[in-house]
Amino acid sequence: MRTLYQKFETLLQNTTTDFKRYLYDKISWDNRMIGIIGGRGVGKTTLILQRIKEELGSKKALYVSADDLYFSENKLYDLADEFYKNAGEYLFIDEIHKYENWSRELKNIYDSLPNLKVVFTGSSVLDILKGSADLSRRAVIYKLQGLSFREYLKYFHNYDTGIYSLEQIINNDVKLENIEHPLPLFSEYLKNGYYPFGIENEFNLRLGQVIVQTLETDIPQYANLNVATSRKLKRLLSIIAESVPFKPNFTKIAEMIKVSRNSLDDYFVYMEKAGLITQLRDETSGIRGLGKVDKVYLENTNMVYNLVGNQSNVGNLRETFFLNQMRVENDVISSKNADFVIDKYTFEVGGKNKKQQQIEKDGNSFVVKDDIEHGYLNVIPLWAFGFNY
Repeated sequence: MRTLYQKFETLLQNTTTDFKRYLYDKISWDNRMIGIIGGRGVGKTTLILQRIKEELGSKKALYVSADDLYFSENKLYDLADEFYKNAGEYLFIDEIHKYENWSRELKNIYDSLPNLKVVFTGSSVLDILKGSADLSRRAVIYKLQGLSFREYLKYFHNYDTGIYSLEQIINNDVKLENIEHPLPLFSEYLKNGYYPFGIENEFNLRLGQVIVQTLETDIPQYANLNVATSRKLKRLLSIIAESVPFKPNFTKIAEMIKVSRNSLDDYFVYMEKAGLITQLRDETSGIRGLGKVDKVYLENTNMVYNLVGNQSNVGNLRETFFLNQMRVENDVISSKNADFVIDKYTFEVGGKNKKQQQIEKDGNSFVVKDDIEHGYLNVIPLWAFGFNY
């Protein structure tokens, strides 16, 4: 256990607190058990270490990673019990999905150690979603998305800007006082600004590894798939990446990758839950996500560039960005006459020469244009939608 504390202290010393993710202040940290899920590399570890460094300190709290060698010979429950008996108050467990039977042990910790607060994270969203069913009524689950354009400007370039509501964005209220020309920065963000590790070297190599690990490890382990099926998932992801955007013809695709129609439905669900794709539905019927799938996008624009490179379709990139940024705080569905609907508002996304024929002049319809610095009337710059979280 001494070794765990030494590793923890080293990590804490190297954790900075000058930049925090949007989710930090939204978490009700007083809950007895909290789960933070999200794709690989979006910043979950840093977030919880910041919480410890700013609010708790190493006397009250302990951080461990569930893939530490310590757990090859020791149980998670026994660690929690010993920590609790030594006046520990807050236990933070990173990469929880790498510990076998993690949900059962967390349940036992919750039931047996009532004054111990536990926060756990997991990159394998599939496993966390599966295990969280065993923790119903116990754990409060939060999802962390990658960097917004606003967060990118702060983290990569130290530009401070506020968060804007949807109403403020469509009223063209987004102001960038210290940025005269946002478009070059926006172009960089689309290529390498969604993941915090994009600020480091070898970004495309690391992102490629994230995608491969998700396809070859996370999804197959969750769904008990074999190696051959993993290759079919890679083929399916490539088809989606090259599309403009992808309107699924499930029967045709099933023939292309040689799988049954029913299996294909499952593959799309697996990839969506694993954070590789987003499925845009035509309606929510009052419950998020119950509508028919109208279009399929990669989860973010960095993935598009990683898989397709400079051959990326510009229309696909624009729509991918809009959907990715707006779905964090809003229910986004497809539109019969334009691209997207959010609440009572309709949005048509395009370049600077985009016309208004496809939208109604009803006061609730907007043209979202790329390649413009400023908005006017019902025309909104695409980059402005990156300030919603």
